[in-house]
Amino acid sequence: MAYDEGTLELLRNDLQDLDGLAEKRMFGGIAFMLNGNMLCGVHKDGAMYRVGKENEAAALALPGAQPMAFTGRRMGGFIDAGPAAVADDGTRTTLLELALAYVTTLPPK
Repeated sequence: MAYDEGTLELLRNDLQDLDGLAEKRMFGGIAFMLNGNMLCGVHKDGAMYRVGKENEAAALALPGAQPMAFTGRRMGGFIDAGPAAVADDGTRTTLLELALAYVTTLPPK
């Protein structure tokens, strides 16, 4: 797998108190699933967060956050957090809060 182990550990620490969390290999990295729904993950260039379309503008206003486009096509509601965003505790925390605000509204799978 091509992802940074340090980034994976940061996200694991950020998520350690959540019930219903599982790790799954996806997209060449690790995705964190909350009650069966993708919440966030680690990939080769940083992390991604599923914030939902209604939280996308707030997430994109954060330093180092950009639209997710793995295949060159933008994935609505998903945010790519580059290395600078991942390294900043405040940015990472805000992205996780936005992702949780969205994903907790989804029915469990």
